[in-house]
Amino acid sequence: MNIVLLGAPGAGKGTQAQRLVADFGVAHISTGDLLRAAVKAQSELGVAAKKYMDAGELVPDQLVIDLVKERLAADDAQKGFILDGFPRNTTQAVTLDTELSAMGRELDGALLVDVPAEVIIDRLSSRRTCRDCGYTAGPDTQTCPKCSGEMYQRDDDKPETIKNRLDVYEKNTSPLVEYYRGQGILKVVDGNRDIDVVYGDVKAELGL
Repeated sequence: MNIVLLGAPGAGKGTQAQRLVADFGVAHISTGDLLRAAVKAQSELGVAAKKYMDAGELVPDQLVIDLVKERLAADDAQKGFILDGFPRNTTQAVTLDTELSAMGRELDGALLVDVPAEVIIDRLSSRRTCRDCGYTAGPDTQTCPKCSGEMYQRDDDKPETIKNRLDVYEKNTSPLVEYYRGQGILKVVDGNRDIDVVYGDVKAELGL
């Protein structure tokens, strides 16, 4: 199973990916997680990426592509992968196709988790994240239930930044829907429902 997850920030792609990983043992490759880890480690890539992330802007293509190529070469990605947050535009999609072809691999599907913008703004602006392990929860959770770390609101989860993220997504990423539809591998699920219901549809669309 080699798939790309599509959808706006906050559509619930990560949640669905985590369940697929748990059930089917493939690698979950989240560019958001990779970039946040680089920022926390204050690596050269992390320092360069942070200024874009804090403003709710997209990190430049080459920084992300280099990171994803390295991750795809890891052992756990050899039996399958779920790309979450990449590609973000058609240029990256073409590059991904080229890189996979060079590895003797190809995508099995592109899954779009579709959620209205107003729902996403409400979801993300109420979200809190653990500073230590990245666990996410609602606004009433002060202490992480997983590691007891401090819960805080990320800069890119503030309403004004979310609006900018959605505008950037619509401009840059939504054309991917047509790109993969043209390849005949696009699959769409309604993400504005109970998580279990959405997951059932995800598995059905992927033939799992």
